[in-house]
Amino acid sequence: MKNLVPALLLMLAACDGSVPPPEPEVDPRQPNPAFETQIQAIDKARSVEGQVLDAAEAQRQQVDQATQ
Repeated sequence: MKNLVPALLLMLAACDGSVPPPEPEVDPRQPNPAFETQIQAIDKARSVEGQVLDAAEAQRQQVDQATQ
């Protein structure tokens, strides 16, 4: 019985009911510096993709005009 009381007190002390602190909010738009090179490469690929699509559309229009 003597050992039971301290054990119960320890269990009650562990359950103090405090709320854990909230996790800090991370801005999803703020890039991680470790991935900056990859982000720049993706941005460059997107801009090149736009240029390629524009050139393909212009070529399609030229072919359409030539066949009519």
